[in-house]
Amino acid sequence: MGADETLDLFPERAARTLELHAPLAERMRPRRLEELVGHEALLAPGRPLHTLLQGPSLPSILLWGPPGSGKTSLAWILGERADARMVPLSAVTAGVPEIRKAVESARRTRLRTLLFIDEIHRLNKAQQDALLPPVEVGTVTLIGATTENPSFSVIAPLLSRCRVVVLEALSLAALESVIDRALADPERGLGRTPLEVPEDARRALIRASQGDARRLLGTLEAAASIHLASARRALPLDLETVAAAVGRDALRHDRDGEEHFNVVSALIKSLRSSDPDAALHYLARMVEAGEDPLYVARRLVIFASEDVGNADPAALPLALAAHQAVERIGMPEGRIPLAQAVTYLACAPKSNAAYQALGRALEDLTAHGPLPVPKHLRNAPTKLMRELDYGKDYVYAHGERDAFVAAENLPDALRGRVYYEPTQRGREVELAERLAVWRERRRRALESGGPAGDDD
Repeated sequence: MGADETLDLFPERAARTLELHAPLAERMRPRRLEELVGHEALLAPGRPLHTLLQGPSLPSILLWGPPGSGKTSLAWILGERADARMVPLSAVTAGVPEIRKAVESARRTRLRTLLFIDEIHRLNKAQQDALLPPVEVGTVTLIGATTENPSFSVIAPLLSRCRVVVLEALSLAALESVIDRALADPERGLGRTPLEVPEDARRALIRASQGDARRLLGTLEAAASIHLASARRALPLDLETVAAAVGRDALRHDRDGEEHFNVVSALIKSLRSSDPDAALHYLARMVEAGEDPLYVARRLVIFASEDVGNADPAALPLALAAHQAVERIGMPEGRIPLAQAVTYLACAPKSNAAYQALGRALEDLTAHGPLPVPKHLRNAPTKLMRELDYGKDYVYAHGERDAFVAAENLPDALRGRVYYEPTQRGREVELAERLAVWRERRRRALESGGPAGDDD
């Protein structure tokens, strides 16, 4: 073997080969664009995939979509249509040396090279940096597949050099088509078996797949294996066999990924919209997916103050009690106080007036800086401080009617500023009425120039 041959680690045209005992999902992987289901809208004239396929050259692209949506299949199909040499790498096992070897091989070949990196979000920054020069000059055309939002998982320089194509989870109709193809294909699928899958079994298989074609075919293959080995093999596939093949559903939820933030966002926004039913749905998803229950409880505490606030002052202690209960009793019982808190917060009157008021105060702080504290509010523990009028004219509120003092307590540059504006919801109605009276009394007293405590 010559020196040149030892450097070329990849064949001139990589071909997809099936292992002897490849699973059904791998055997049924689409080989032509016509076999790819669920992305017809992307392939319509003028849409991203159609444009890419019709163009003179294929740009570097990132295929972003949930598991089993067809990213890997589409990458290979694009490679076939581009008449290019496909070099597949997995980010799980590939590092900088493997990337450099692939690039070096691409430099030496006369064929156009597509470098396909599955799960590209798993590459660290240094590994992604290694891709920049060869992608920039066109040594390789990168096709990356990822289940994570590229905005968070791909470095900005590499992201700017790629087109992002978003693949959605497969629809019910697409998943039905996947089952039909597997049952009809005698070579790669189950077409040679006497398996019959009635409508109820199909629905159960599709429901368990969560839009993932790979999971769907894996479950179908397991159910077929169980069914055809039983005494009921001549009968249609039943729900009991499907349930045995499915096992316990593992919900798609990544604590550090986009789906985590999507579900958390949906929970908070459902609470804010006063929709306890939707909020319970998203709570159930988080709990069942194994989300940290204390994380959920902390978000509820924040919501109780930020979004319910003084419209229902009981919301915050209830949320804190739920957090404490989860911390003390653990799971699975901890889901009960979480459900109580979620339903209470969803049904509570809403006000973010306190949160908004703080924001306005912070804006003034940014604009004016730390202004001098008015002298009547300053502490005066020493003789010198008293001689400098620290604490002068301070009026002790508990000695006044309604414990109210009409003095202006803001720094002079902010005199008259109003930050807190209670809503007309819940307990804030009472606060708004009381505050309106106090503000009017303070205004009249300051205009009259009378003593701070004399507002009548």
